[in-house]
Amino acid sequence: MQAVRIHAFGGAEVLQLQNDVARPVPAPDEILIKVYASGVNPVDWVVREGGNDALRAYLTLPMTLGWDAAGVVTEVGSAVTGFQIGDAVYGEPNFPGDGSYAEYCAAKASQFARKPASLSFTEAAAVPLAGLTAWTALFEHGKLQAGQRILIQGASGGVGGFAVQFAKAKGAYVIGTASAGNLEYVRQLGADEVIDYRSQKFEELVHDLDLVLEASPLRDNAERVKAISVLKKGGTFVTVNLDYPFDDAVHAALVRQQATGELSNNQPRQEWLQEITQLIDAGQVKVVISNVYPLAQVAEAHRESQTWHVRGKLVLQIHPNDEPA
Repeated sequence: MQAVRIHAFGGAEVLQLQNDVARPVPAPDEILIKVYASGVNPVDWVVREGGNDALRAYLTLPMTLGWDAAGVVTEVGSAVTGFQIGDAVYGEPNFPGDGSYAEYCAAKASQFARKPASLSFTEAAAVPLAGLTAWTALFEHGKLQAGQRILIQGASGGVGGFAVQFAKAKGAYVIGTASAGNLEYVRQLGADEVIDYRSQKFEELVHDLDLVLEASPLRDNAERVKAISVLKKGGTFVTVNLDYPFDDAVHAALVRQQATGELSNNQPRQEWLQEITQLIDAGQVKVVISNVYPLAQVAEAHRESQTWHVRGKLVLQIHPNDEPA
């Protein structure tokens, strides 16, 4: 089968499209998926470059990148229930196992769900990793409830855009930060207020928040201290930037605010994907795709992702002729 593999860590030039990769065989608790499309995420090129302190110990070469997949089940492991051959699904391949930049991938069935009926495979592939990262941060770590007030930093990105929509769907009051050119876009996603992070100081504009979600790529503990200062007593600060731990100043700010600080790791749970599917098919969450690339242009997709200026998601099309009518 065709797959994009890396045999060394480095820049986009290490991405190799190979035609002779063995098709994976699913374990008893896995499904084999014919991959129609794969999302492209920052973790893909972080791994390609050799990972960070949180990931490095888990990475072995050679490997296939990609942890966002949509496709059709072609084989079902002996212990799997709930899926059958022919099901259209989406979810997260095993991490850091062989990923979704391939014609087929095997993955734990518990990390997949039936794809939203209202989405094409290309659209569905843009959802799982960013969507589940946002969901885990908001509801598992942030404990977000209807009526609460939340600030989402980096609201126009892949994770931030889903976070805005999920928080609104659950009845929260949402404030999002973005660059000037993305403010209207964040409003369209459902934000109640928007803040230009370049020209406005959010710490002077908002206060008494229940939750702050750091979904921006900025790694700056001084900015985290400012974010904690806008929480109400007992509020929560959640970041998805696991590779950048809290320093002493952040811990001190949390104590001052009697706040909780959480480093939120993505949890690929089938039941959460099913809830996301319901929101999408009900029209409460939309999927925004910035660009679609054929598999052979994976290096260009990585270079675009590395600009950190992607509105929504990037997707690789692997079986473009298999889109449903």
